[in-house]
Amino acid sequence: MSDLTTRGGASAPDHGHGHGDVPADDLARPLYEGPGALPAADIPHRPRRSDFDPKAARRAERQVSALFLLSMLMVVLFVVAYVAIDPYADVYIPMFGVVGFQTFALGLTFGLGVFCIGAGAIQWAKKLMPDVEVVQERHSLASTSHEDVEAAEQYERGKEESGFAQYKIIRRTLIAALALFPIPLVVMLRDLWSPKNGSFGPSPVELLSTTAWVEDMPIVTDGTYVKIRPEDVPVGGLVSALPENIMEIQEAEHNLNARGKAAIILVRMEPDEIRAQQGDGWDYQGILAYSKICTHVGCPIALYEHRTHHLLCPCHQSTFDLADAGNVIFGPAARRMPQLRIGVNAEGYLVAKAPFAEPIGPSFWERG
Repeated sequence: MSDLTTRGGASAPDHGHGHGDVPADDLARPLYEGPGALPAADIPHRPRRSDFDPKAARRAERQVSALFLLSMLMVVLFVVAYVAIDPYADVYIPMFGVVGFQTFALGLTFGLGVFCIGAGAIQWAKKLMPDVEVVQERHSLASTSHEDVEAAEQYERGKEESGFAQYKIIRRTLIAALALFPIPLVVMLRDLWSPKNGSFGPSPVELLSTTAWVEDMPIVTDGTYVKIRPEDVPVGGLVSALPENIMEIQEAEHNLNARGKAAIILVRMEPDEIRAQQGDGWDYQGILAYSKICTHVGCPIALYEHRTHHLLCPCHQSTFDLADAGNVIFGPAARRMPQLRIGVNAEGYLVAKAPFAEPIGPSFWERG
C-alpha cells in the first residue's frame, strides 16, 4: 500500500492501474469505516501513475480542464455558426456529398461540445478520482431509513473523494461548460419568431408555402419529363407528374427539396362524379391535380382506388376523397390534400393555371 492520504487526511489505499500489488493482508479490510462500508475485492490492485506522480496528476488535471474549455469553445462556435452562416448555403463534404453548410456546422459544434464534457468527465474519473475494487452482494432494492442515511453519507464522501472541491480549475471549467451548454438550445428558439423576410432569404413559412408551380407551367411526367395531353390520362388512371422546370431548379439548388414540394398526381374521372364545393375551373374535362405529399407526415402517396376515387396513404392509412376536393375521410391527417388548378395551353398540353393556393405537406404551427 502507498502512504498516500485521502483529502480528509486519513490513510487511503492505492488506486488505479500502474505498478505494485496490494498486500494480501489488506484485501479483507473495508475500504473505509462506517455505515455502508464495502469489503475490498479479492483481486490484486495496482495504483495509477497519477496516484504517486504529482506531475502526472497535474497533467491529467490540465487535460480534463482543456476538454471542458474546448466544450465551451464549441458552444461559442455553435452560436457563431447559427448567426453568421447562410442557412441556405451548401458545402461539399467528402463521402457525404453536398449538405447544408449551417446544418453541418451546427451538428459538428454541438456534438463536439457534448462529447468534450463527457470525455472530460471520463478522464477525470480514470485519472484523478479514487480507483478501487469493491464487492457488494445483491440485496433487496427497497431502501430502509437506515440505508437512506447511508446514501447521504456516501454522497458526501464521494463528493470529497472526487476532488471536486480540491481541483479548482476542473470545478470552475466544468461549471462554466455546463452553464454554457443550454445556450444552443435557447438560441435555436429564435426560429419560432423568425421574421417573414429574414436576412438570408425567405422565411421557413415562405419556403413551405412556395413551390415550383407558377401560372402556365407545363405539366410533365415524372421520370420521362414528357409534356402531358388530356388524352394521355385515361378515366380511372393515375399519373405522377412534375413541373417542366424541375430539373433546372434541382441543378441550381443542388437538392431535391423543390421536387418533393412540387410532386403531383393526375387522376381522371367522369366530370359528373366530381363533388367539390370549391367552384368551377379546378379540373379539366374530369382531370384533377393534387399534391402527392400526404398532409399527415409527408409520405408520398400513389395508391388510388378508381371506383371510389379514394387516395390511400400506405404509411398511416389516411384516406382522401379526390372527388370531393381531397377531403379527409379516414385516418390521422388533419387537412385535405392541396389541389392544383389546371387547364390546357394553346398547344393542347396540360398546364397549371395558378400555384398551389395553400402549403403542401404536413401541417405546421405557422400555417395559420
